[in-house]
Amino acid sequence: MSAMTFSLPHTLASWNTPGFHETFKREAEALDAGLLPLQQGLTWTSTVADEPFSIVPIAAEATAGGLRIKAGVFYAGCIGGCSCADDPTPLESQLEYCVLRFEIDGKDGATRVDLLPED
Repeated sequence: MSAMTFSLPHTLASWNTPGFHETFKREAEALDAGLLPLQQGLTWTSTVADEPFSIVPIAAEATAGGLRIKAGVFYAGCIGGCSCADDPTPLESQLEYCVLRFEIDGKDGATRVDLLPED
């Protein structure tokens, strides 16, 4: 499966500025969750819930081709049931967490994101 790409031009432009982490957080949190490998990062649930997610930058560095950012993502997941009237599956979402690596191209801000394995 090929990774989806999108653009984070404001994050690229804010590199080496005091507002870099906040710019990255704001721009990344505005993405459609479907662009991120959150489904693959589920640990406790079976599907990503349709709720906002929160990104916490962990580390960032310049690379030969652009920027590499490691970020934690807090998001909601739920356990899918049959939606029957007597289905005992809880409908409440549960907190999930995964770590992603964002690779931002230094020329145009084109970004690729990958799920990192748990340490």
